Amino acid sequence: MAVFWRLSVSCGAKGARALFLRTPVVRPAHVSAFLQDRSTPGVQHIHLSPSHRSGGKAASLHWSGERVVSVLLLGLLPAAYLNPCSAMDYSLAAALTLHSNWGLGQVVTDYVHGDTSQKAAKAGLLVLSALTFAGLCYFNYHDVGICKAVAMLWKL
Repeated sequence: MAVFWRLSVSCGAKGARALFLRTPVVRPAHVSAFLQDRSTPGVQHIHLSPSHRSGGKAASLHWSGERVVSVLLLGLLPAAYLNPCSAMDYSLAAALTLHSNWGLGQVVTDYVHGDTSQKAAKAGLLVLSALTFAGLCYFNYHDVGICKAVAMLWKL
């Protein structure tokens, strides 16, 4: 059985109620000891984000860019259906390639371990994304385009 202690900041020494709760705020002592003692020898601590990759402003701008492209795709797909033209085809090629490159880049970041393998996987992803964009542009220029191809698939 875990030993509980009252949260001294919220509850006070006499066991007053925390903020507007009717029961005192408690947490297990072993959890609080884990949160306070970070220097346990032989124990590997989990870090959610590596310190050498936390870019602050750049990461925030990248996240905002990903959201803008996602929202752009939400509007671009119905617009491409209603008005199929070459501008829509090339816009879809660029937005879909960028969106998939960023998404697969996160998969590489999360699941490929080791500096060398991660760099190789990201280089391969960059080559794959460039070939995808080039292939979609080739398809748009030399064939019917993305919008009409999807419409033709829906007619089947």
